[in-house]
Amino acid sequence: MALSIASSSSSSSSSISVAFSSLASSSSRTEPEVVAQLKVTKYQSSDRFNNFVSRKRAAAVKPLNAEPRRNDSFVPSAATTFAPDVVEKSVEVEDFEKLAKNLENASPLEIMDKALEKYGNDIAIAFSGAEDVALIEYAHLTGRPFRVFSLDTGRLNPETYKFFDTVEKHYNIRIEYMFPDSVEVQALVRTKGLFSFYEDGHQECCRVRKVRPLRRALKGLRAWITGQRKDQSPGTRSEVPVVQVDPVFEGLEGGSGSLVKWNPVANVAGNDIWNFLRTMDVPVNSLHAQGYVSIGCEPCTRAVLPGQHEREGRWWWEDAKAKECGLHKGNIKEETLNGNGNETVNVNNIVSDIFNSNDIVSLTRPGMENLVKMEDRKDPWIVVLYAPWCQFCQAMEGSYVELGEKLAGSGVKVGKFRADGDEKVFAQQQLQMGSFPTILFFPKHSSRPVKYPSEKRDVDSLMAFVNALR
Repeated sequence: MALSIASSSSSSSSSISVAFSSLASSSSRTEPEVVAQLKVTKYQSSDRFNNFVSRKRAAAVKPLNAEPRRNDSFVPSAATTFAPDVVEKSVEVEDFEKLAKNLENASPLEIMDKALEKYGNDIAIAFSGAEDVALIEYAHLTGRPFRVFSLDTGRLNPETYKFFDTVEKHYNIRIEYMFPDSVEVQALVRTKGLFSFYEDGHQECCRVRKVRPLRRALKGLRAWITGQRKDQSPGTRSEVPVVQVDPVFEGLEGGSGSLVKWNPVANVAGNDIWNFLRTMDVPVNSLHAQGYVSIGCEPCTRAVLPGQHEREGRWWWEDAKAKECGLHKGNIKEETLNGNGNETVNVNNIVSDIFNSNDIVSLTRPGMENLVKMEDRKDPWIVVLYAPWCQFCQAMEGSYVELGEKLAGSGVKVGKFRADGDEKVFAQQQLQMGSFPTILFFPKHSSRPVKYPSEKRDVDSLMAFVNALR
């Protein structure tokens, strides 16, 4: 720095000398005029030097968050593991669809190495406290510097907070935590209570506690790394590529296409992830040993039973097709907004119907309305409320068709009612439907249907339900 100052001072002196010679040789200038002009020349040169130093200092400080500074209770920390200083280069235009195709058969380690090499300190791993600890292990194995951030919603399980601390110590890193805006949380809780999501959907709460904090975090990055896998969610992640331009969020430079999303384990099966974690002796969340697979906030996460899909433990009271909190909203290709502002899938596409059997009666809207109004039915009914695109409905098709065969001629009618699309509101308000599938039994001498309470949808469990009420 001393050398640069000396060089700048010499340049300034030279400028003054040239100016003095030029002014002194002018016979039309008086001595006071010459002195005044010299002062102006000196100040201009000094101002140029000070501006040069200020610009250099400003360029050396790179903000983590590109948004205007706010009085948040949390100031993002420096990088988890610092990447070496490099001279900034212009971002090249790249065909990420082609890159994703080239990396389709690459290993997670190779994809992780490519991502970290390409973006250095401008990329970070999103860590939720579940099995995506595999991402941290892969990053560690590359030997490259890496960053990790997580969203602390304020509603996580105690086991998850303990796991965060264990991971930090195991890898000798600092996780960068992002917190929701306290004013927004207070407004939500005071207006709608602590558990409003059970009544009108999880999207509003997730938007305040997760989506907006994530948006702030990503504003300071050019790319991020997620633990999405194709086998995680039946309706939203089956086409996740290993790398893509983020369709929802913006990065450091702002605007559409300014953020790249890397999914190194997109093509890895859940069982293979767990084999990797066991092989590498990686610490895991203790909730996994209690039957939790997909782990989120405590009120919205529960253990799953053997044979259940892992996402059945998340927002279990809602449609299986659209189980995304908003962090990966771009996975839902077609969506509409209902009156409560919840995202639901547009199901106007042509899909093959299910539960097709001569022993199962397909009920229309008037048929269901009549069945609900009857106070003295001739025969009891069992009816499934379904959507043909729902993977969980598809999974129980065999057992429900078999149920129809077993109950044929028994006096119990077996029916089905497609309750998505235009019929969804009616099913929610009049038929107790919370998610697909919902199974109802209409007793012979009762106007109120009884909702099947279990998620065991094998034929024996369904028969036990019918026999208890027929």
